[in-house]
Formats: sequence, structure tokens, C-alpha cells
Amino acid sequence: MAKLVVLQQKQPSFSLLPASLSEFNGTRLHTQIQLKREVWKPKGALRISASSAKKILIMGGTRFIGLFLSRLLVKEGHQVTLFTRGKAPITQQLPGESEKDYADFSSKILHLKGDRKDFDFVKSSLSAEGFDVVYDINGREAVEVEPILDALPKLEQYIYCSSAGVYLKSDLLPHFETDAVDPKSRHKGKLETENLLESKGVNWTSIRPVYIYGPLNYNPVEEWFFHRLKAGRPIPVPNSGMQITQLGHVKDLARVFVQVLGNERASKEVFNISGEKYVTFDGLARACAKAAGFPEPEIIHYNPKEFDFGKKKAFPFRDQHFFASVDKAKSVLGWKPEFDLVEGLADSYNLDFGRGTFRKEADFYTDDLILGKSLVLT
Repeated sequence: MAKLVVLQQKQPSFSLLPASLSEFNGTRLHTQIQLKREVWKPKGALRISASSAKKILIMGGTRFIGLFLSRLLVKEGHQVTLFTRGKAPITQQLPGESEKDYADFSSKILHLKGDRKDFDFVKSSLSAEGFDVVYDINGREAVEVEPILDALPKLEQYIYCSSAGVYLKSDLLPHFETDAVDPKSRHKGKLETENLLESKGVNWTSIRPVYIYGPLNYNPVEEWFFHRLKAGRPIPVPNSGMQITQLGHVKDLARVFVQVLGNERASKEVFNISGEKYVTFDGLARACAKAAGFPEPEIIHYNPKEFDFGKKKAFPFRDQHFFASVDKAKSVLGWKPEFDLVEGLADSYNLDFGRGTFRKEADFYTDDLILGKSLVLT
């Protein structure tokens, strides 16, 4: 039988790493200039109205979304267990989190160590423990979900983190939950999981975020811009820079995950979740600068077809319009994003990159290819 372990000892918090100070290797010298910023006050307190206490399993929970979600659930009095391989610390102190709050959280969180792809172990361990609710944060394939459902026949709710990437590319935007989906997308496993949950007749809810950002983001979304702003470099943006996209803050996402818990209106429903407003690529570059207190950036437009970047990714977003309506979540759940884009980017910068922490070192290889080529759009 799997053993549940109560974590009472403080785990190491995130490391403080020196920010990269790489400079543009060209004829122009871009100095590192940061404007004086207004005093920043944290926003987005982790709070939510409670439902009755549940025995909750989170598949994953130690990287990004789960860090904020698990705290909300514990604060509400739920018994929360993280199912992970144990390769990362089960808890870490969040940026800006008090020692008292972190100690309280660490003393209550539980851990079930295992590989979700070991289906026999999943079935035996979950059957032995029993859970009321499952939050599946890191599920990518339907085959990884079926053993969980088999192990928990009395499950009250399965809450799944899907993706707005399941939608079929369209000229008609924003995407709505009823839009056509793409069975060949790189997120097809998430789509197949939603179909499995529906076919099994369980009480499920699926959340489809667009691009997620916020402190501790392991995807180079806002961090990509912050690296270049800090180094005083131009921001290379593909084509016109008028492509429209959408970002949603991780704390707003965590709140909606809790709002669907035990909510009859969320039963067997899909919800798009992101920010209320859309933004162009150029606008995002300027928003990152404003949020972090840097001068307005120099933006360089280029034609991606003129370059061979190999396996390197020259820009962190898909080069197309991509955004979704969040009207359904607002009307059905009464949810509303707490952060606008600049506020959310400021929260991310001040609690993460601005402290000298980041997930990836700055890599300006593709930038230098772009800036060194004569075929630059004007």
C-alpha cells in the first residue's frame, strides 16, 4: 500500500540566481537602463469561498499552477495530496509568502510518490487511499486518466486542466467553448481526455487556458521579454507585430479551479480561462516594459521565412491570432480575472524575475541572427 507522508519540515525555497547581463553584439550598444518605478504592492491574495471539506488528489502540483492551487485548497480546509514522482521538492516557499503561511501549508500538505504512467501502481494506491476529487494538472493523454477513474468509482468530481490549443485554427475569433476542435493538434491528448471523461459518465469539469503567466512560470512567456528588456536589447517580433493573443494570470486560473469545485453549474462543462483583454505582440512587449519599469522598447520586425533558426525558438508565441472568450466563465461561474495585463506582469516581475530568479538563462542567438540580417522589415 502506498504511504502518505505529511511534510512538516521546510523545504528549500527557490534559489536566487544572478540575472544574465548579456549585451547585444553589434554596432549599437544598448545600455541597461531601468526607470524609477512606483512602490509596488502585492495583489492577488490567495483566497476563495469554501465548500465542504474534501479529500483531494492533485496530479502534479509542484511546478506552477499547482503551487497556487494547492495553497487555496489547503486554506479552505481541504485535505490535499500531491501525486508526483518526487523529483522536485514537494513544497517550496512562494515569492512573497510569509514564513508563517509557508510553515502552515507545509505541515498540512500530503504526498503520494509514484509515476502516473505506472498504471498498476496508480490503481492500487488510489484505490487504497480513496479520494473525493481529483485535480489533474499535468495529464496529457487519455490513457493516463483511465486508471485513475477505474481506481476511484465513487469519485465526486474530476477537474481537468486542458488547453485552448485544442481549437481548430479559424479566421473567426475569439474561440468559444462550442467552436470546432482540432483532432490533430499537439494538444489532441487533452481533447481525447475530455472525450474520455464524457464517455465514462463521471462528473467532470475542464478548464482551457490560453497562455498562462505569473511568478514561477516555467514557460518562457513574460521571461522572454524581461531578459531582453533587462539587457537593453531590441525586441525582435515576427512580421507586423499586430498579431493578437491573450494571457491569463496563474492566480486567476487557480481561483477558477477552486470555484468549479462542487459547483453544479460546472458539471460536465468546459470553460475558457484567460485575461479579459487581448493584446498584440508589439503591445505585449510594451506592457512588459511598463510593468517592469523599463523604457519603451525598440521593436524590430522581421520575416521568419528569411531565417533558419534550426531547433531554436525565436519567439515564445505561435505566429498567429490566438485568443478565446471568457464570457462563459464570467456568466456561469461568476468568475472575473483580478489582474489586468500590466498589473499581472508587474506581479510576475516583482515576485520573480525582478528578484533575480528565472527558469532559463538568456539566449540571444536567434536575436543576433535577426538583428544582423539586412532583410529586416520596417
